[in-house]
Amino acid sequence: MIFFLIADLLMKSIISHITNLRNKYLTDVQFLSIVSILLGITIGIIAAIIKNAVHFIQVVLKMDTFQSIQHYAYFAYPIFGIFLAVLFGRYIIRQRVGHGIPSVLYAISEEKGRIKKHNMFSSIISSALTVGFGGSVGLEGPTVATGSAFGSYYGGIFKLSYKYKIILLGAAAAGAMSAIFKAPITGIIFAIEVIMIDLTATSLIPLLLATIAAVLTSYTIMGPDVLYHFELKDNYELSDLPLYASLGVVTGLVSVYFTKVYTFIGTLFEKQKNWVYRLTIGGLILGVLIFLFPALYGEGYEVINEALSGNYKYVNDFSFFNHFEGEYALVIFLALVVLFKVIATSVTFGAGGVGGIFAPTLFIGANTGIAFTIIANLMGYEVTTENFVLVAMAGAISGNLQAPLTAIFLIAEITGGYQLFVPLMLVATISYLTTRIFVKNSVYTIQLAKRGHLITHHADNTILKLLDANVLIETDFKTISAEQNLGDLVHIISNSERNIFPVVDKENNFKGVVVMADVRKVIFKPELYNEILIKDVMFIPEIIINSGEKVSEIVKKFQNTGIYNIPIVENGKYLGFISRANIFSAYRKMLQEFSAE
Repeated sequence: MIFFLIADLLMKSIISHITNLRNKYLTDVQFLSIVSILLGITIGIIAAIIKNAVHFIQVVLKMDTFQSIQHYAYFAYPIFGIFLAVLFGRYIIRQRVGHGIPSVLYAISEEKGRIKKHNMFSSIISSALTVGFGGSVGLEGPTVATGSAFGSYYGGIFKLSYKYKIILLGAAAAGAMSAIFKAPITGIIFAIEVIMIDLTATSLIPLLLATIAAVLTSYTIMGPDVLYHFELKDNYELSDLPLYASLGVVTGLVSVYFTKVYTFIGTLFEKQKNWVYRLTIGGLILGVLIFLFPALYGEGYEVINEALSGNYKYVNDFSFFNHFEGEYALVIFLALVVLFKVIATSVTFGAGGVGGIFAPTLFIGANTGIAFTIIANLMGYEVTTENFVLVAMAGAISGNLQAPLTAIFLIAEITGGYQLFVPLMLVATISYLTTRIFVKNSVYTIQLAKRGHLITHHADNTILKLLDANVLIETDFKTISAEQNLGDLVHIISNSERNIFPVVDKENNFKGVVVMADVRKVIFKPELYNEILIKDVMFIPEIIINSGEKVSEIVKKFQNTGIYNIPIVENGKYLGFISRANIFSAYRKMLQEFSAE
């Protein structure tokens, strides 16, 4: 306890000194740049910790002691890892860890950029247990979520504005992608395309600095080795472009399958409130799938590297399918691997595991590419398997994440396959367009969009979403009771600057309003003061706002009715009014804040 108190005092002292230096010598933009470098270094360390934690667990599980039961252990390992992750969340941090990138997008749109402090470590531990023991998910999402939690923390302790907090979250996402894949350009594009950070001079420099710091830190700790090893043997032929276009359609349809199945299974598990049932059902399904298809175990980077080298015999390893032979049988097995990988990933999340979908998406793309080349060769075409596997990975990323630029640059950077830029662009674009025909949101955003929590690059919608209706409520309206008379109203008018008077009962239940225009002709006739009651001149407004309504919905009501003030209530209780002018003023203020350089 004494140690933590000393650490807390030391941290406060450091923050105080930094704040004083900032106020004396640095502008906000300069200070943001320094914080971005610190954040990038932090994220590089986080990426190394997560990767090494998973590697350590997998090394232990593959020790000679367990070799004799290795195949059968594939059934038990994943459920045990998810079980530990669930216990950690429920009984140690006692909060929901959340799933990577969607949780960051939610924090941007609904939490003013605030992410709970436990996310600075909880995603590391939960994802390491999930993936280390074989959960069929990746580590990219948790790394982004952890980095973003630190971005939120730094933004909070240094009292940065909302705008700068959001930039830090984007810088954290860019740094995380850069550190994991050693792909700095992809990191920046990812922050713009997926995290929805607008590219301005104010945001670009922090993105660049965080990305550079993260990738250099990652290089320093983990070395220059890359995740995927690819050597271009044959350049693409113009005659192959129709095949690449066809591959774009195929990967787009596979992405549609991924999104719909992932959403469907996620919905089924959400309906089951008992975590033990979710863990048991999801764990058993996952165990059976991995037992039958060991390639589904963990992130699957080894499988992807084998695919990039043109080796696809791993599909039959340790499965009861290995006595089948022939190209057609191989295509069927590859198709099953793709189909079941989606289910394995979905039930890993449904059972309570924590991870990301980047690695599963790349895995699916690689296996789709192999199956496509086998079919193409059977049809008489001579194609290079490695090239189509690589390009199919881009198609899967583009369709699944609905982020074609991220897909193109990620695959080009992590494999050095820049010579295939034209096929990458073609497949990524067609895959994206194909996917959009059937699903309008990616696996990251589909649930957020359904709940109205999705923030986008549409400036008007974004600003309206960021406005808080509760802050816009005006409460300086004088209330009156329906049983009071015109004389009481005249007295209230003499002490009010408003021309609208809400009518409430003793429990503050909203009953209606009295408008000055309706009583103007009688307020100067004292003889009527005791004869006219408020209930005789009040009316119930056509439109009433319920507390919790979004500002975008309120704006539509103003547009559709042409009125200038609308009462707002909570469970029938009067809260105040929201005015057209107040919304416009708040809108302009936020627009200026986000547009300022």
